[in-house]
Amino acid sequence: MPPLPSAPLPASPAPPDAPSPAPARASSSTPAPRAKSEAPPSPAPAPAFPHEASVPPEEPAPPAAPADSPDADAAVDVAGAIDMETFTQILDLDEDGNHEFSEGMVTAYFTQASATFDEMDAACAGKDLPKLSSLGHFLKGSSAALGVAKVQASCEQIQHYGQKRDEQAGEDLSADAALLKIQKTLVRVKKEYAVAETWLKDWYQEHAGEGEPGT
Repeated sequence: MPPLPSAPLPASPAPPDAPSPAPARASSSTPAPRAKSEAPPSPAPAPAFPHEASVPPEEPAPPAAPADSPDADAAVDVAGAIDMETFTQILDLDEDGNHEFSEGMVTAYFTQASATFDEMDAACAGKDLPKLSSLGHFLKGSSAALGVAKVQASCEQIQHYGQKRDEQAGEDLSADAALLKIQKTLVRVKKEYAVAETWLKDWYQEHAGEGEPGT
């Protein structure tokens, strides 16, 4: 029996193609999410400074003593005791080189002022305000005529106080308050007068025979 032809062996199947490598994933421009960051720390509290107490307002300086209530022992400044312009006008009445006329006026003023102060003292003791006002007005005029400036100003105050009026403060006064102000002003005006009297006497002694003050 003739041999059977052998069947052809089936061809070995070709090995499967190796899978193509997956294309590389394009890198994303978005960064990978980070781990949740920790919460930012709470701001540190501002350092505590000791509380500074508010500075209390300065206590106002005590007001200067009013002109009508000086210390009884206070000295009187010579400056301004005499108004030199007025005094020079009085000297112009003299003859050249001779001050007898003006010196006679000044001497009469001294006598007049001394007597007026005595009357003022008596009127103060009797609490006679109208009399004090009248005396203040009288001596004010005499002082102004010779340039005895401080005495003039103080006597004007006495004149107004005698009318129960304080012109500097712009107010009316009780009788007791007016009398107290007059008493204090009288202490001062006597000192002002003494300064003016000394200055005038010294001037006439030092300038005998001269025509102008200060020469």
